[in-house]
Amino acid sequence: MSESTAPILAAEGLSKRFPITRGFLRQQTKQLRAVEDVSFTVRPGETLCIVGESGCGKSTLGRLVLRLLEPSAGRILIEGTDVTHLGPAALRPFRQRVQMVFQDPFASLNPRLTAGEIVTEPLENYTPLTPAARREKAADLLSHVGLRADLMDRRPFEFSGGQRQRLGIARALSLRPRLIVADEPVSALDVSVQAQVLNLLLDLQAEFGLAYLFISHDLGVVEHVADRIAVMYLGRIVELADRDALFAAPAHPYTEALLAAAPLPDPRARRTRPILEGEVPSAIDPPSGCAFHPRCPIAVARCREETPKLRPLADGRLAACHLR
Repeated sequence: MSESTAPILAAEGLSKRFPITRGFLRQQTKQLRAVEDVSFTVRPGETLCIVGESGCGKSTLGRLVLRLLEPSAGRILIEGTDVTHLGPAALRPFRQRVQMVFQDPFASLNPRLTAGEIVTEPLENYTPLTPAARREKAADLLSHVGLRADLMDRRPFEFSGGQRQRLGIARALSLRPRLIVADEPVSALDVSVQAQVLNLLLDLQAEFGLAYLFISHDLGVVEHVADRIAVMYLGRIVELADRDALFAAPAHPYTEALLAAAPLPDPRARRTRPILEGEVPSAIDPPSGCAFHPRCPIAVARCREETPKLRPLADGRLAACHLR
């Protein structure tokens, strides 16, 4: 990790609520609370992983910090500048500093463009390039992600899933960003290819000093790449800790349940798993107090009445639990 501690990205009280409408006049009746009062920072050279069950708001959070979705509340700061309400022209320079790698390596690529055109298209929006310079840059970007230069005239359907994801990574690298938001970048790939792409991301991080906001539901992947981990449940961060501390001794009951549910590499290993009762609550009508209390094995009356704040514990981690 870089010695500099000034964050590249800071989210402060970030929230996103989607209106639920009905009837001929499309009147709003309720709100879906996808992200609720989320705060975190990403420092230079750091990998902050966002984990949680499907539907907890991870991908929405990633799109909020990129301004692909407009926040309902809160602030987004990139290198100390508040970009929450900047217009397209003022936001343009910041687009270069934060790029994204999408989950689906096929749907995120333009099928009409060649590989060379895909990875250099962002540069055309910021710097003029001659055709010769464009091909030279494409060859350089492809080599950085482990693809041969003679593949630059092929189109996405001619590549495998792992190769297409490498194209997406090369495109994200083209503007030399400081932060990459990686939204489930290996979940659609075979296990053997996942390892190759993860190692590529780590190599690029070391070479270019990149920071990652890495979104995943796979704790095995997260343990391999994370410096810090933020655990989300129903739109809120319930625990934020260094990787080693979180895996060694999780503080929040939900984090304990996630770790207990992760498969063990040894098929002969046995362990007692805490059983979570009930279903994930609806983000349209969340429970009062702590959203996890209907499924929590240690919940008390206070958990049903008061929403816990994310606050520091004795070891420096943050947790949102009345009992910890």
